[in-house]
Amino acid sequence: MPIHNVLVVDDSKTELMFLSEVLRKAGYQVTTAENGEEARRRLEEAMPDLVLMDVVMPGQNGFQLTRSIARDPRYVDLPIIICTSKNQETDRVWGMRQGARDYITKPVDGAELISKIKALG
Repeated sequence: MPIHNVLVVDDSKTELMFLSEVLRKAGYQVTTAENGEEARRRLEEAMPDLVLMDVVMPGQNGFQLTRSIARDPRYVDLPIIICTSKNQETDRVWGMRQGARDYITKPVDGAELISKIKALG
C-alpha cells in the first residue's frame, strides 16, 4: 500500500516540526500527536498510512503504544517506524518485538527516514 499520510507521535515540539518538515518536503501529508492519548484520537479520526513513533513520552511510552496499536485488529496492517534517541541494540530489538516495522535513531537523517518509508510503501 503506498504511503501518503503519516502520523508523527513525539512529545518534543522541535522534533515534531523537524520531522513534519522533512516529510512534507518529500510529499507526505502529516498529522501530529504529542502523546499516546492524542495519537489514539488521531488514529480514530483518520487512518494514516504510517506511524512515526517516539519512545520516551509522558504517560504511555512509544513501546507500549506500538504494542497496543500493533495488536489492535483495526490497525493490523498499519506500519510503525520507531524514531527515538534510544540507540541500544536491545531497544531496537524490543521495539521490533512490539510490532514496529523499522527503527531509526535521533538525530534523524532525513534521507535515511525517507528511504525507510519508501521501503515500506
